[in-house]
Amino acid sequence: MIYIGYQSLNIALVLSLYASILFFTAGKNPFSKYAASAQRAVFAVAGLFILSSISLWHALLTRNFQVEYVAHYSNRALSWFYTAAAFWAGQAGSLLFWGLLLAIFSTVVLLQNRRTNPELLPTTMGILSVTTFFFLYLLVFVSSPFKLSPFIPHDGQGLNPLLQNPQMVFHPPTLYVGFVGFTVPFAFAMAALWNRRFDDHWLTAIRRWTLFSWLFLTIGNILGMQWAYVELGWGGYWAWDPVENASLMPWLTGTAFLHSVIVQERKGMLKRWTTSLVVLTFALTIFGTFVTRSGLISSVHAFGVSNLGPLFLGFLALIITFSTYMIVTRSDILKSKRDISSWTSKESSFLLNNLLFLAVTIGVFVGTLMPSLSELFRGEQMTVGAEFFNRMAVPIGIGIFLLIGLCTAFSWTKTSTEKLWRNLLFPSSAAILFLALFLLGGLRGFTALLSLVIAIFAIAVTIQDYSRGVRVFSRQQNISFLSAIVSLTKKRKRRYGGYIVHLGALCFLIGMTGSSAFTLEKQMTVRKNGIMKIGAYELQFTGITREQGKDRFIDSAHFSIIKNKQVIGSIASEKHLFENFQPSTEVGIRSTLKEDLYVILADYDINAQIATVGVLVNPLVIWIWIGGTIMVLGTLVALSPDKKEISG
Repeated sequence: MIYIGYQSLNIALVLSLYASILFFTAGKNPFSKYAASAQRAVFAVAGLFILSSISLWHALLTRNFQVEYVAHYSNRALSWFYTAAAFWAGQAGSLLFWGLLLAIFSTVVLLQNRRTNPELLPTTMGILSVTTFFFLYLLVFVSSPFKLSPFIPHDGQGLNPLLQNPQMVFHPPTLYVGFVGFTVPFAFAMAALWNRRFDDHWLTAIRRWTLFSWLFLTIGNILGMQWAYVELGWGGYWAWDPVENASLMPWLTGTAFLHSVIVQERKGMLKRWTTSLVVLTFALTIFGTFVTRSGLISSVHAFGVSNLGPLFLGFLALIITFSTYMIVTRSDILKSKRDISSWTSKESSFLLNNLLFLAVTIGVFVGTLMPSLSELFRGEQMTVGAEFFNRMAVPIGIGIFLLIGLCTAFSWTKTSTEKLWRNLLFPSSAAILFLALFLLGGLRGFTALLSLVIAIFAIAVTIQDYSRGVRVFSRQQNISFLSAIVSLTKKRKRRYGGYIVHLGALCFLIGMTGSSAFTLEKQMTVRKNGIMKIGAYELQFTGITREQGKDRFIDSAHFSIIKNKQVIGSIASEKHLFENFQPSTEVGIRSTLKEDLYVILADYDINAQIATVGVLVNPLVIWIWIGGTIMVLGTLVALSPDKKEISG
């Protein structure tokens, strides 16, 4: 199987180059025999990638430790669940998974567009095939997952304990789906420029691909946040780690691209923005892959130093050079049909939205590379911590969330003063009322209060606009309000799916604000039956126990949770001790809609029954996960096919 997997990649390399050449040379005649041959090559490459991937999974599950990749990322004690996930745990496996996704997506694009987009398809497929060829070149000549060891070890090293977590099983593949998915809109955009067919046709072709890719990028980032929160044991979910930033940046520009597409479809405006943002998003997916594999940055998520960095940097330079050339030479077809006529319009709010998202992206990009750049030019690393990112991102982020409310209140072209007043009266009143309640409840802090008030304001605007449409539809159809919600959402999925996403994002903001501004933290050493107090809680330490697992010892510190002099539950934090790895911490978390109680076992003496623990009370954290779930559901609504498509 190993030989089959390796040779499959070699054959796929040749076929992808063959397809690339034919697609570009047959671009003016998409129905020629050469184009048909190139299309068959795409199908063959996908099949070969699937065969190669099956070969690697077979090697992992059968414990073929002669394969260096298998020996490095699995062992006999590892469960089949995590053994299967070891496919993408290392550099070579993740590249194979990336190529597999790209080959499958290329096949889907080909099947979807053979009849509907014959003029754009050859160039689009040519770009996809070139990208596939690049990853195949890496897999064959630089980082092969099928490299054999000169000897066969009795057992493998095993999977890093930090990766033995359900979120980490699903976080990388969902993130990769989002990264790879944005290759499709990029390819269509370049094909539209190449063929001077920059009408709405290409936007129709990439609409669901964009939503699909953005959805998986969102899921991937949220799962990564959950993993950091429950696994790393530092009490938070986002540390502005360079690899976290690498996955955030394409999400930011991808979100701006989604909004820019709406304006181009609706008003024929922001064409340069749309093109530039899709190029930037795709380039940032390659950049994110570059920084995790080049040794440029230091991160718990990175793959370490390798010789892949220069190749990714060269490919990134090729993308930027080609895209810039296409945008400059096709500037005549990128002119907007009209200009923004009023700053109280949806068009203006979308433009400002793009500027703010781009500003955050630039800030994150500069902060991420600052240590490396300072070392390169000054000979010493300039440390950039969370404070830099927070000072930059928080005010811009507040502006973005404010725009959610204002854009919903604005009309297309121009909003009259009377309509603006009518749209903002209730939301503004609700925001002021909640501000008074927050102050009476003892909440303080200008930035935190501003964030919460803006969230309430934007939620009120969104619900108000949603309700107005539902009431009108209910009267027109003579149906109940609840039935009208369902029927109207089905009828206008993109609009109201977007509203649901916005509501989820605002819940997300509330969770981030509460957990970052009002957290309580305490560290204390306690003996058995001792009590430590934090906020409204008392934790009684009931002792430390030890269990022997299949590949580890598990030491657990147990606590009874007391509130208002009553025991309301128990919580435990663990240390996992391994032979091949550093000890890892499993935190104890008790979640409610109001707050999380978060316990970290820092140090202990099992014989003396003494433990040093860090305890945090993190308000509103669960609203981050609720908000993320709502965002996913809203995107699924917008993605769902219309009745015409189903019947057709």
